[in-house]
Amino acid sequence: MSKPFAFILVFTLISWGTALAQKQLRGKVKDSSGKGISSVNVTLKDLQGNIVNYNRSDPKGDFAISLKNEDVLNYSIEATSIGYKKTAVKIADVNKSYDLVLEHGEINLETVTVKNRPKLTSNGDTLNYKPSDFADKQDRSIGDVLKKMPGIQVAEDGKVSYNGKAISNLYVDGDNLLDDKYNIGTKSIPQGAVDKVQVIQNDQPIKMMRKNNTSDDVALNLVLKDEAKLKVMGDATAGGGTPDRFDENLTAMLFNKKLKFINNVKANNIGIDPGIDLTSHNFSDYLKRLDNDKPSGLLSTGAAGVPSLPQSRYLFNKAGLINLNNLYKFNEDLQLRANLSYLYDERTQQYSKFSETYLPEKTVRYSEVQNNGINPQKLRAQLNLNGNANEYFLNNNFVLDYIPFKTNSEIIINDLPAYQTLNRKTFEVSNEFNYRKKLKSEDVLNFYSYLNRSTQPEHLNITPGLNADVLNAGQTYAGLNQFIRIPTSYTNNYVSYVLTRGNFMQTYRAGFNIQDQYLNSQLYKIQANGANELVSQNAVNDLKWLKTRIYSEGSYDFTGEKVKINLSIPLSYNLINYDDTGNSLNNSLSRFFINPSLNFKYQTSTENYISANYSFKNDLGGIEDVYRGSILRNYRSLFANDAPIPERKTHNIGAGFNFRKAMQMLFINVNTSYNDAELNTISAYTLSNNIQQRIVLPLSNHVKSFSFNANASKYLFALKSTVNLGLSFVQSKYSQLQNNNLLPIKTQMVTYTGGIDAKLNNFIRFSYSAVYSTNNNTVEIEKAVTTNFQQLRQQSTLSFTTVKNVYINLSAEHLFTHQNTQPNLSYLFADANIKYKLLKLKTDLEFGITNLANIKTFDAVTLSANSLTKGSYSIPGRVAMLRARFNF
Repeated sequence: MSKPFAFILVFTLISWGTALAQKQLRGKVKDSSGKGISSVNVTLKDLQGNIVNYNRSDPKGDFAISLKNEDVLNYSIEATSIGYKKTAVKIADVNKSYDLVLEHGEINLETVTVKNRPKLTSNGDTLNYKPSDFADKQDRSIGDVLKKMPGIQVAEDGKVSYNGKAISNLYVDGDNLLDDKYNIGTKSIPQGAVDKVQVIQNDQPIKMMRKNNTSDDVALNLVLKDEAKLKVMGDATAGGGTPDRFDENLTAMLFNKKLKFINNVKANNIGIDPGIDLTSHNFSDYLKRLDNDKPSGLLSTGAAGVPSLPQSRYLFNKAGLINLNNLYKFNEDLQLRANLSYLYDERTQQYSKFSETYLPEKTVRYSEVQNNGINPQKLRAQLNLNGNANEYFLNNNFVLDYIPFKTNSEIIINDLPAYQTLNRKTFEVSNEFNYRKKLKSEDVLNFYSYLNRSTQPEHLNITPGLNADVLNAGQTYAGLNQFIRIPTSYTNNYVSYVLTRGNFMQTYRAGFNIQDQYLNSQLYKIQANGANELVSQNAVNDLKWLKTRIYSEGSYDFTGEKVKINLSIPLSYNLINYDDTGNSLNNSLSRFFINPSLNFKYQTSTENYISANYSFKNDLGGIEDVYRGSILRNYRSLFANDAPIPERKTHNIGAGFNFRKAMQMLFINVNTSYNDAELNTISAYTLSNNIQQRIVLPLSNHVKSFSFNANASKYLFALKSTVNLGLSFVQSKYSQLQNNNLLPIKTQMVTYTGGIDAKLNNFIRFSYSAVYSTNNNTVEIEKAVTTNFQQLRQQSTLSFTTVKNVYINLSAEHLFTHQNTQPNLSYLFADANIKYKLLKLKTDLEFGITNLANIKTFDAVTLSANSLTKGSYSIPGRVAMLRARFNF
């Protein structure tokens, strides 16, 4: 047994034993006939009425509440449950068993509040925010208010987290209307329509699993006001500006008991990407669950990426989006949801960059200029049928995706002009089926099946021919054509059985998955006379891949009053066959894996907990790791493989502390993790000033990383302000093989964050945030170059009311970059906005100017291991916009 695993196991047993050794106050909750009542909230309150601890009654009505000490004389035990009147008894003897008899009746759950405004209310695992306590008159959507709530963080891409943990779902009145693509909800739902924002800890959306809930997910639920459920509401925006700018939007919403929808049409060319509304914030978790690892795209135009600015600062676009989200409830247990979207975008990008890679014997340099026209499109149709009752759970999810993507690029590489075109057309259709049935024994039987079919043809054309010394025996030629197809068929199926006995739950699962892929590629050169011919016989792939996995898993959960433990032991037999006759490739691999994981959670108090986890995982590479024929991934990158299937063995150990004083609005989270991955392959790069060639070789490689992060959020009642602080530290060690030099590399990044959102008085609001990061990269060899990078980003906004219904916003963003071998870079962006509300017409008139300083070029420095890249980007200059927004 490894030392980390043994440490976690001993720590778990000691903590568990300590928890079980605590004194407990016991009793039974029953109705007037003497029958035990399950799932009743039982709270222990002190003499002032504050909650000391709480628990829920078990299926027989019995409860037990842990005591920190026995000095609880005259404390009260209170029992509440929907459909019953509240009852309470005083404690006279801690050794006595107390019976709490509930009478039927309609009640309102009592909440714990603080006298200072704003206030939070708490009920079990649910924390309630009142949006009106944090909002001001300029806030339009609920997303504007979420950013001001202590404990809740909203990232630039719209991702919402609570006390450092990303939310798993955003519900609208308890319904999952948007399926993880919730940006349209936070942007569109008026903050005035929301009565409460509920943070649901240990969220379990499957009703039959709530009784023995082992979930650690966090979700948000927007509880709407009654008047917001009676009619269709929404807004329409029309805007125009200079130079040649437009911004149009139409949104309609309905949230009644039977039908819910958010339907939106928008178009603009002001640098706001409407496609961000389609962001799936937990997509990586979804892919991990499906276990279908297929390449997302092998070819590119080699673009240098994007500058370190908010997207609205640098994006040249002309885009439109139709986003339709509709949910119909047949009854409380059965619903049908349809999500349909289509995005069309035309983008332009202009940049130049200069790159240096530091090697022991020399420094490799190259420069390029690109002028890109990018045309991404995305069509998605999703149909979901969900039956969710106490006796069964049915979920069938059908998804169709069509994603054509085209880029035209004019490039100058080391003073040599060229032109390239990339076309990619991804088509994917899938169906995911899940059915659970609760048996008379309270055990649960589960059937699961996932089917997927995808195609992804790609074509990269480059003219004239580049790197003739490598690709055409030194002779000038007209161009290159790289073709790739990777059709994939995949299925994953299993059956599982869940046994529940008291606080213990056992889950046994068995299934199989099959991945069938075919990689077909050819690299052609176009000679000066127009003839097409293969670059070489090694520039063709005709690779067939079949991966079969048969697996079983035992998962064991203990859920006590203070302790949660999960032990998972997955077993799998993996068989891979792949062959390519043209490249003399015909191999197979079989492996048996055991990938155990252990998760531990200890509730140190009603609101706070510590957690620890350990996992060991074996991973196998995919089809893109074994092809032998060369593929021109972009105009200067030629990739191939000469190694067996990559195998990765990863140990991961982590720990965390989550602290919350909700009534004082104080939230703190601390997390740390260590990851050690051992690989049997390494990528070997041959770099020159014109081209990089990569081949994967069979060579052992270790990747080690350590991370630590801490965040705090607090509402200062006296100052009516929310403050946030954060610290992040990440260190990695790994090796790169470049020009036959094995380079051990160490990277270290430290990031400090801080911010405040303050309501100075009834007329003025001020916000400020800062992010300071340092990045050190060292090649651990003699006379190696060490690169150091420091950046400070500051943002501030001042909002105030001048006269009635006239609002002014002034904002600024400052970015300062220091790199030890380069001149400092400093940029200051400023924006101004004035808004007038016509209350009787339900219309806002708004005039705004962005980028007042008319900055049109942005320079950036990027560090990556032993390389330095300097990029210069063209960005939109000053833009003035006049908008009218009508609310209905």
